[in-house]
Amino acid sequence: MTSPASPRPEDENLGVGANLAYGLQHVLTMYGGMIAVPLIIGQAAGLSAGDVGLLIAASLFAGGLATLLQTLGIPFFGCQLPLVQGVSFASVATMVAIIGNDGTGGMQVVFGAVIVSSLVGLLITPLFSRIIKYFPPLVTGIVITTIGLTLMPVTARWAMGGNSQAADFGSPANIGLAAFTLASVLLLSKLGSASLSRLSILLAIVIGTLAAMATGMADFSQALQGPWVAMPEVLHFGAPQFQVAAILSMLIVIVVTMVETSADILAVGEIIGTPVDSKRLGNGLRADMISSALAPLFGSFTQSAFAQNVGLVAVTGVKSRYVVASAGLILVTLGLLPVMGRLVAAVPTAVLGGAGLVLFGTVAASGIRTLAQVDYRNNMNLIIVATSIGFGMIPIAAPGFYHHFPTWFETIFHSGIELGGDHGDFAQPAVQPPARRQLRPAVGVRRRQRAHPALPGYCRVE
Repeated sequence: MTSPASPRPEDENLGVGANLAYGLQHVLTMYGGMIAVPLIIGQAAGLSAGDVGLLIAASLFAGGLATLLQTLGIPFFGCQLPLVQGVSFASVATMVAIIGNDGTGGMQVVFGAVIVSSLVGLLITPLFSRIIKYFPPLVTGIVITTIGLTLMPVTARWAMGGNSQAADFGSPANIGLAAFTLASVLLLSKLGSASLSRLSILLAIVIGTLAAMATGMADFSQALQGPWVAMPEVLHFGAPQFQVAAILSMLIVIVVTMVETSADILAVGEIIGTPVDSKRLGNGLRADMISSALAPLFGSFTQSAFAQNVGLVAVTGVKSRYVVASAGLILVTLGLLPVMGRLVAAVPTAVLGGAGLVLFGTVAASGIRTLAQVDYRNNMNLIIVATSIGFGMIPIAAPGFYHHFPTWFETIFHSGIELGGDHGDFAQPAVQPPARRQLRPAVGVRRRQRAHPALPGYCRVE
């Protein structure tokens, strides 16, 4: 008589209490990243604090639903692995460029572009799930690094106060508050336990906000006004609008998010010891794309796997997908509490600036770590990295660089992520001789990978 086969690690159910406790840890780990994108987009569109709160609630709600789909799965959708889904940083610069000065009208164009590009991503998933293994660390590292660098001007403006028209923009008080918050992040990361360190950004935001309240720099008087519990309003910002240039621009972003999610699916498979074939990868990408296509209906944006939660799985050793599904339920619940979104929207912008320096800088540092896996000996890889990141910095260093170009051209190429990523995609196969196109980690990285097989060479943000 044979004993029943033991369940796969991701199928272990720890019970309701443990699932919720570990799920809450996942939510706290990624909460700072989850709220950052709606805050950036809401401020770029000039939305009121109430509408920014709705964006935050919608992002939590959509991310929770996407997480449930990814972890529990239905036929053809969901990789059924412990992956938390949320709004992708990769889309920020492109969405800000699309919004321009149109405010809510620009939001409608963004939503239309996200819907169409996500549906295209859904259609190309079968092909993409087969070719993703050919994406070298050179390309993924360039993209991740550029994402982090293009977000740095955002955190600088936040540290100065956010509103350039305000009388206290760039005042010592604002910059001092940002510096205090940054110092709190660093101290918590250095002096706290491992679990406390993972929450350092979230806790520093709380500490910075308390300091702002003590000095009269925070006002929460309007945060408690309005409903505390409410379903996300469908098409609150109006019906999506469809512009060709915006859609083309977002299509490039969708490819980037598909690379991100693929890397995280492969990485978490390595960590928990479950092989990931092209079918499972395709199911995960389809869940990613359908979630991204539906998110704008609630007022959210492109969804992708949150890599910091992949790192949490590796650190804690808790591999159950039901734990992450519990995190999805918590996110959905938070999304039904618009008062939470309004409270976050009322946090002083300078506090977010101090925390954002670490948050966005970590994204860039993760890309640099991925680029460390590239072999730079006797090839053009160094030149490709240099020129790609240089192209990516053009819209930041010279925002008016494309001022005299057609509007459609400026919309597509105003994002440094697209410029840098596209250059890396095309330059790598164009200038490398065939024998050198297959990149491999440097010797030191290969040794570390042999010693720690749970740390593959995929791009991850931890």
